[in-house]
Amino acid sequence: MLKAKILFVGPCESGKTVLANFLTESSDITEYSPTQGVRILEFENPHVTSNNKGTGCEFELWDCGGNAKFESCWPALMKDAHGVVIVFNADIPSQRKEMEMWYSCFVQQQSLQDTQCMLIAHHKPGSGDDKGSLSLSPPLNKLKLVHSNLEDDPEEIRMEFIKYLKSIINSMSESRDREEMSIMT
Repeated sequence: MLKAKILFVGPCESGKTVLANFLTESSDITEYSPTQGVRILEFENPHVTSNNKGTGCEFELWDCGGNAKFESCWPALMKDAHGVVIVFNADIPSQRKEMEMWYSCFVQQQSLQDTQCMLIAHHKPGSGDDKGSLSLSPPLNKLKLVHSNLEDDPEEIRMEFIKYLKSIINSMSESRDREEMSIMT
């Protein structure tokens, strides 16, 4: 059984914990409380299997605190990560500027492929959902960008996340198959 480690990273108050709880069907948190370090949510998704072989998959979603005081812990969090989801509050312009730092630190410095990264522009309830005006600078503009609004269309973000998980699992499965073939030859 494949086991994938996915990091949820981004600035404080961007919605990482709310999204992580929703996507893993964990308990709802009603009050804002900053994540201290990291929370690890383990889950399975029946819609995600390994290359249509029917092999089940397990996931660890690491909900990482966005406060810079935890930066010294980041190398340990990043170890053996298969994917990175960068979450930001699309309604706060300063968070858009921080995205390049998160991408550089968690994707580029870890030699992950862009396909292993997903951006989520989270819109908090009542903030409106302005999907059209979000422009990102290179290299962020070539990443998969999904808007989430759990109030208006929660299933859209769930379906996009399942697609993302499938791509991560397929990549892991192909890599494992290549490794097995190299051992046999």
